[in-house]
Amino acid sequence: QAKRKAAFGSVGRRIPYRILHVINQDGESLGNMHRAEALRLMDEHGLKLVLLRENVEPPVYRLMTGQQIHEEQLKRAEKKKASPKPGMCTKELSFSSAIAKNDLETKVKQIALWIEKKHHVKVTVRQAK
Repeated sequence: QAKRKAAFGSVGRRIPYRILHVINQDGESLGNMHRAEALRLMDEHGLKLVLLRENVEPPVYRLMTGQQIHEEQLKRAEKKKASPKPGMCTKELSFSSAIAKNDLETKVKQIALWIEKKHHVKVTVRQAK
């Protein structure tokens, strides 16, 4: 089965790794510890364990409050919105400020067509000499 990236959030009690590197809610490293010890800390402080990096040995988990998890999810959503979509195409058009009227009208029609097709359009006007 294909392994897909889970959304950022609490992992609850399902931790597939035996040894974890744990960071507390203030960002301080608590070092490597056994899964049971991390779960005990989670229960004691009323926090949730969140997987930060799983491609390192041991995987890094952080103890977070529900509010911290929510804020981090909002940050990641903003980043995702800001990044260009993979299917999105950017068209670039450059012309001189001394362009003839007919040529300018032709380019405006081309830009309108690209915008209809949901392309991003970047127009550069060079100053005539």
